[in-house]
Amino acid sequence: MTAELVRGQNHPLSQARLEIRVSAGTPMVAAATLGDEQGKIHGVEWVAHPGAPTLPGLEVSKQAAADHRLAVDLDAMPEAVHRVSVLLALPMGVGGPTRFGAVPTPFVAVTGLDGAEVASYTVTGLEAESAVVALELYRRQGAWKVRAIGQGYADGLAGLFTDQGLPQAQQLAGSINEAVAQGMARSIPAPPPRTDGDRSRQTAAPALGPDQGGQASQGATGPVPPQTSPYGAQTPDGPGQPTPQPNSPYGTPAQGQPASQPPYQGGAGATDPGQTGTSGGPINYSHPRRQNAAPPPPPPTAPPAQPGQPAQPVAGDATGWSMDERLYNQVWGMFEDLARTTAAYRSAVDFAESRMDKELDQVLSDPRSRIGGQGDAAREAAQAKHTELVNQAREALDRDLAQLTAEAEVVEPALPPAYARWDNPVWHGYRVPMEIPMALRLGDLHLPESDRLRIPMLVRLPLERGLWIDSGRGSSLDGSFTDSHDLRRLAMETAVANAARLLAVYPAGEFTVHVIDPAGSGAQALAPLVQTGVLAAPPAVGAAGVADVLGRLTQRVDLVQMALRGGAPDSLPPGFDTSQQLLIVNDFPHGFDDRAVNQLRYLADEGPAVGVHLMMVADREEAAGYGPLLDPLWRALMRLTPVPDDHLADPWVGHAWTYEPSLVPPGSQVLQQVLSQVAAARTHYR
Repeated sequence: MTAELVRGQNHPLSQARLEIRVSAGTPMVAAATLGDEQGKIHGVEWVAHPGAPTLPGLEVSKQAAADHRLAVDLDAMPEAVHRVSVLLALPMGVGGPTRFGAVPTPFVAVTGLDGAEVASYTVTGLEAESAVVALELYRRQGAWKVRAIGQGYADGLAGLFTDQGLPQAQQLAGSINEAVAQGMARSIPAPPPRTDGDRSRQTAAPALGPDQGGQASQGATGPVPPQTSPYGAQTPDGPGQPTPQPNSPYGTPAQGQPASQPPYQGGAGATDPGQTGTSGGPINYSHPRRQNAAPPPPPPTAPPAQPGQPAQPVAGDATGWSMDERLYNQVWGMFEDLARTTAAYRSAVDFAESRMDKELDQVLSDPRSRIGGQGDAAREAAQAKHTELVNQAREALDRDLAQLTAEAEVVEPALPPAYARWDNPVWHGYRVPMEIPMALRLGDLHLPESDRLRIPMLVRLPLERGLWIDSGRGSSLDGSFTDSHDLRRLAMETAVANAARLLAVYPAGEFTVHVIDPAGSGAQALAPLVQTGVLAAPPAVGAAGVADVLGRLTQRVDLVQMALRGGAPDSLPPGFDTSQQLLIVNDFPHGFDDRAVNQLRYLADEGPAVGVHLMMVADREEAAGYGPLLDPLWRALMRLTPVPDDHLADPWVGHAWTYEPSLVPPGSQVLQQVLSQVAAARTHYR
């Protein structure tokens, strides 16, 4: 049985001779590095790449290609090798795409020599990066395992090799790019793009443009496994092996890099914008209305800082093509800054405590120092040094927190509706937009050391996975929230608030919401959606209603998939609704039979790639009767909670971030006002 890994997850390997198969949809460079027990690369001779494709127990491809097969013999690995890192990179200097956000999502599978998959990983969350450590095979206590890494680098192979401790990083990256360029120069040129008359002969894997989010394509070799990201960090196998954490709300682009371009403004059957208007040669994946170079940062508008004083923060003080993109990058930068400064503080405190423990052990190890005032003086000195180090660390943290707090106070009022809290006055001036934004705010994040500082949790649009609003008692941070009725009510209110945000940020007619409420228990929370008329139909009730809605949406997914695989998105039935679809499911699994459960799993797995999204309001324990059958469903969804919960982790240092939902203030009518405008715009659109 194949293990579908998510970032940070590992799986044992029972075979020594393996193949690592890469399906990318666009030419990529495949390479691999060998590392010792600490993961260090001893030199360029420990790197297999197109210019030097063979190492003991390892062979990689000699050229850039959309599909690769890397051969690995773990028994032939030298004893000093404890880690094999599989690298993917976009070819540089050959006129192709230069960031993973502009290409289909890479899919990597570890297989036996017979082709049977052992583990697979869809490398999601990449945007500005041009190189990534996809997988890692590592030796632990005599056995080998595979771990999904997904660590991207915006500065390419040079930054990747530098991060792995290779002194000759720049030179090696240059030689790899040169070898790839020479190989591509000798390859057969790409055929000219097909015209409308050639659509019947198109292959089963449609090209995806840069603005389609890099979602997994359905290729000729079969569907790419769904993009999943369960919450909860995977436990590393031993010291010195930090596990990259899933569930970062911002992904892993390098700080200061521009965010990827907003998703292509097309419906479910939209074709690649990069394929239109070309006349031969390779497909140009760049946006037709944008420059190729990164935009310069905006000019500062705040007065210059006084000598010795920190610079005054400015809203939108980041790179980007628009103010929305600048604000998105700035919020992401604040998130990373808070993660790193807190990590530095925690590391300093740990160092101070370990140093004090070591000094006290030295005092107690000498019998002479345990008697009289000498021992007491040594203990007091150790404690004083500990206090001094902790105070210094706290001062540095407080200084950084003060700067971030000042920045948040400037940024928060300047956020557009999609990024703003419901209590932001910007919602009172809301107008239905003409295009979708880059991202959507789903709540706030904070850490214990900075409880007052809130960082907006922004997720990219269109959604890459569904949402699960956890209505179980386990979602309470301290377990004290025991009133299950109130918790379910809060969960539905959270779902409605998020659905209203999605409706509000999409142009008229480009987002449709369906609701399944089998027992009608969510009627009170759903009232704003029902009364304003923004739903596609009244909430479905009973087993018959569940079957009807699920049947129509699964049929929709099938139709769009067949059209895309056949290379004919314009073959959809006349009047087909190409808008994004959201299904809200309340009280799962009440009202669901086995067929409905399988349809729900299908929507969670296959729906996001064709514009059908899922929002579950459910208590996992209530569905425990299905056993492991539903585990893939929960893994496919982004878990959110109706009350504060520290279940999110960042990909750099693995902090447990406390998530707080974005709810409408009590007594506010902003939700009804916004939804009324959405309903009026939809009526006019029709």
